[in-house]
Amino acid sequence: MPAEISVIIPTLNADRTLPACLGPLFEGLGAGLIRELIITDGGSTDATLTIADAAGATIVEGPASRGGQLRRGVAAAKGNWVLVLHADTVLGAGWTQVVQAHLDTGDGSAAWFQLAFRASGLRARWVASWANLRSSLFGLPYGDQGLLVSVRMYQQAGGYPDQPLMEDVALARALRGQLTGLPVTAVTGAERYQRKGWMRCGAQNMWTLARYFCGVDPEKLAASYQRR
Repeated sequence: MPAEISVIIPTLNADRTLPACLGPLFEGLGAGLIRELIITDGGSTDATLTIADAAGATIVEGPASRGGQLRRGVAAAKGNWVLVLHADTVLGAGWTQVVQAHLDTGDGSAAWFQLAFRASGLRARWVASWANLRSSLFGLPYGDQGLLVSVRMYQQAGGYPDQPLMEDVALARALRGQLTGLPVTAVTGAERYQRKGWMRCGAQNMWTLARYFCGVDPEKLAASYQRR
């Protein structure tokens, strides 16, 4: 019997990227893997909610904080697994078969996908390769790599904390040793890297992570991140 997956997507003025994110999900609908789509919105003023409604999504609304949005979205899920995606992330073709094979193993582990950027060049490949290596070696996938996790395991780990930044790292740390990388690409936008520079942006991300590990308040980190 196919697993029931609730797809959770946090949004905030995402009408430019959301349609591409939703496209590959039809593959999961056809395979009987996806039970529902939940858009958890933080106050969009563009066409995001119109797109979500047209896609048949359940819409959950609340304050703009990615951790809080995700926490509310998972709380509304009816499936026994959740698939969390960012609104600018597009899963590669064939993801359904890989996810089904993972679920069929019965080991119950959570899973992430292989990061790639919508950009060409050595620097884009280098940053994506580092992200995938970090995830494999240290069990620290970021949210733009997607997350597949059973509701039971999610609850046992304490769920997403209601914070504006590093909510993905917090949950990954709680799931340490229970995460598997799947051979499916999660292609995400590269605008911030292209605007600020690949090496500079990557270094800033590592510095933010280090500060978080040292106990700096996520609210302070988010304010600093948004100023860059």
